[in-house]
Amino acid sequence: MTLGEAARAAASRFALAGIDTPEADARALVREAFGLDAARLIARAGDAADVHALARLEHLVLRRLGGEPVDRILGRREFWGLDFMLAPETLAPRADTETVVQAALDAVGGGDRPLAVLDLGVGSGCILLALLSELPSATGLGVDRSFGAARAARANAERLGLGPRAHFVVGDWAAALGRRFDLVVSNPPYIASADVAGLDREVREHDPVRALDGGADGLDAYRAIVADLPARLNPGGAAVLELGAGQEPDVARLARQAGLRVDGAAWADLGGVPRALVVRAAT
Repeated sequence: MTLGEAARAAASRFALAGIDTPEADARALVREAFGLDAARLIARAGDAADVHALARLEHLVLRRLGGEPVDRILGRREFWGLDFMLAPETLAPRADTETVVQAALDAVGGGDRPLAVLDLGVGSGCILLALLSELPSATGLGVDRSFGAARAARANAERLGLGPRAHFVVGDWAAALGRRFDLVVSNPPYIASADVAGLDREVREHDPVRALDGGADGLDAYRAIVADLPARLNPGGAAVLELGAGQEPDVARLARQAGLRVDGAAWADLGGVPRALVVRAAT
């Protein structure tokens, strides 16, 4: 069997199992099993497959057929062009969340200013570290209720060469912080508790529930975060909050009630869903 045949056989099994992206998943697992990047897999597609690597591939394929997502199998996920290692306590970064990074960069105007950035519910560190990669003079603080998530974010910061500018603490949102920031970002839990059981199996069984469950109406985390923002933002500072579908009016209302200014309509993700709401402190 050649490498190309191994990839096609895996993709066929995935397709028969109803997996949405059989070819992409198969290529990713073949690259992992054989230790190849995408270009080398294409160049060596006609080469005979090593039997030991085929055995590794079969193990990975069976995990995927069992419902484990590819990024959990690989233990990593790309976000904003950066490679993030995952942990059981972290969500796998989604492409939709890159909208938060885009909105945040726009909110601060980019540049080389020494900004102080706070990420509430930092998870793998994907939002904070993507921002620090684009803002060379900024420093960041990531807060998470999970020690495992904070540890994973720290490890990702070190791997990406951003460790000297990123710090991480375990805590309940910003309750224990006594300082202000120029930019606050957050992708909080926003799924209503009753809806968690109806999520896709791959999400429900492999993402941490506490990073998904936003309480009875999905707004518990927003209430805690938004109420504290006036004490957490520097004058003129901005906060960017990821939204679930249909949550823009409720979160905007909470922000206005807290004395914050909503900076126009939420930024939409590639699917057209309002995804990132920008709010600002009073000047």
